[in-house]
Amino acid sequence: MTIFSRVMSRAVCGGSDDVNNSYIALMLHRGHGSFKRIDVFSLSPLEDLPAMSTLPPFTTRPEIKGTFGAVSTTHWLASSVGMAILEKGGNAFDAAVASGFVLQIVEPHLNGPGGEVPIIAMRHDDEAPRVICGQGVTPMGATHEHFASLGLKTVPGTGLLPAVVPGAFDAWMRLLRDYGTLSLETVLEPAIGYAERGFPMLTRAVSSILAVVDFFKQEWPSSAEQWLEGGRAPRAEALFRSPAIAATYRRILAEARSAGSDRIAQIERARDTFYKGFVAEAIDDFYRQPLMDSSGERHAGVLSGEDMARWSASDEPTISRPYAGLEVHKAGPWSQGPVFLQQLALLEDVDFTAFGAESAEFVHQVAEAAKLAFADREVWYGDPNSAEVPLATLLGQAYNDERRKLVGERASFEIRPGLEGGRQRLEAIMALAGSEPTVGPGGGEPTFAPLPSVEGDTVHLDIVDRHGNMVSATPSGGWLQSSPSVPGLGFSISTRAQMTWLVSGLACSLEPGMRPRTTLSPTLVTRDGRPYLALGTPGGDQQDQWSLATFLRIVHYGYDLQRAIDAPLFQVRHFPASFHPRKSVVGRLLIERRFSEHDLAELRRRGHELAVQGDWSLGRMCAVAQHNGMLHAGASARHMQGYAVGR
Repeated sequence: MTIFSRVMSRAVCGGSDDVNNSYIALMLHRGHGSFKRIDVFSLSPLEDLPAMSTLPPFTTRPEIKGTFGAVSTTHWLASSVGMAILEKGGNAFDAAVASGFVLQIVEPHLNGPGGEVPIIAMRHDDEAPRVICGQGVTPMGATHEHFASLGLKTVPGTGLLPAVVPGAFDAWMRLLRDYGTLSLETVLEPAIGYAERGFPMLTRAVSSILAVVDFFKQEWPSSAEQWLEGGRAPRAEALFRSPAIAATYRRILAEARSAGSDRIAQIERARDTFYKGFVAEAIDDFYRQPLMDSSGERHAGVLSGEDMARWSASDEPTISRPYAGLEVHKAGPWSQGPVFLQQLALLEDVDFTAFGAESAEFVHQVAEAAKLAFADREVWYGDPNSAEVPLATLLGQAYNDERRKLVGERASFEIRPGLEGGRQRLEAIMALAGSEPTVGPGGGEPTFAPLPSVEGDTVHLDIVDRHGNMVSATPSGGWLQSSPSVPGLGFSISTRAQMTWLVSGLACSLEPGMRPRTTLSPTLVTRDGRPYLALGTPGGDQQDQWSLATFLRIVHYGYDLQRAIDAPLFQVRHFPASFHPRKSVVGRLLIERRFSEHDLAELRRRGHELAVQGDWSLGRMCAVAQHNGMLHAGASARHMQGYAVGR
């Protein structure tokens, strides 16, 4: 027996060699996990193996189970803070607020205090979950005429011009006020502590900064002051501090305390301080000066203190659809959330028992449904306060019965939106998509220059507590590399307006005061009217593809959360991207290499244009659930950041 096989048998199975050597031999033989195609000799005979039904499948981590609370986020520190809040007597919503603020500090390349967040929250005794919309709106000065006067055909992806009202702070405050129980100071203190005393700077965050060091020095000096150390990028995994952000939150807390000891009064004062006080004033002042953006020119912003003061986070019903005895809840069409429901509607007649969860047929069926649903997203989704969105039709039975007929045995190379007028809208969009290249670094969704391009430019959290309260949230925006840091505040502002179009008549045509159609898309599922499952992932346009595959593997194949999250993932790039410069690659299917050679060959035979990715490269899924009297949690091991905790 080799040293490797003996160590692996003990590490994975944890026990004596006789049975466990057989266990590891079987895993290696069958290609489970990351041990594919490894031959190990001198192991116990196969006839000594326990029955197959008793062998749990290999996962990178155990599914967390307990009865007190479960937290899953995209960073281990945020998960630990969420659990600590539960231990202090807070509920799932208190924990979500604390974790959300910590994620702003420890993943600054993926979200920040000037970003946005959609939240789906449900108390254990609520009749239905609710959405807190923390997607800020476009400024009143963001008009077609203004952009035309600057000679622009599309909204830049970086700089000051694509800024929207930062919505995350008010959304978290609303969740804390209406659903939470703890004080503002209690939930803010962990984030302030990491900002003041330091946190280990992620390698990928450093990579994001490395790509813009010279740009910061030359064009965005306030960002250089915030993110560079002695004119250089910080060291990976070394302690990094964000004192300016800590000071901003300290000042907000001081203002809140001046409202007295009442919890609600303090939260309300904090909201006013951010949107009508010194934070809004600093943003208003800074956004008047011209700075470089992805157009290659210097432009002043149009976001103002008045835009900040007139906006607040809203509370809305979810959009939902029944599926397999469950009710799946998403945010409205100002997000891409309903595209998850459209895919379910297209897939509801598929017999998933006829093929495996990691088979070519599974990939083909899901990918082809995604192509149809995302084509509709592209032409019909937008802020329903600003555009007519035919959502009832798009989710209707008759419409999807007809659309389902378009899925054939071969991969489609057409972008096919439905309904009258869809083709004309698509032509207008395709004429603009990719028409203006990005100049300089930091455009679109953040990428990591010294490393391979990685999807997943957002953060996520899911939490359930012992009472059965459940919350799912996907914070994003305010990326450190997408807009300059506001002096005196220490953070950047969301550039989400890049998701609008500078032509009239589209669902997402730019208008002042509109919510850009965001990609952010948490999911909450109920069973028999009670919170059952919460899940989500970073990843822009891929969020409702990775989440869907994970969900289907749980529902149809009985995968536990961790196994479903670990399973190999895929996505299509068949539609215009939501981020500048808005390109699409028709027929492109990105897929992890862990699918078998047989299945990859079958997908190619069916016409899919495969772009085979690394074994563990797609998705950063998080999930929590409650059933059978226990709480469950899982988190992706991809990128070595996310973690699930619970007891």
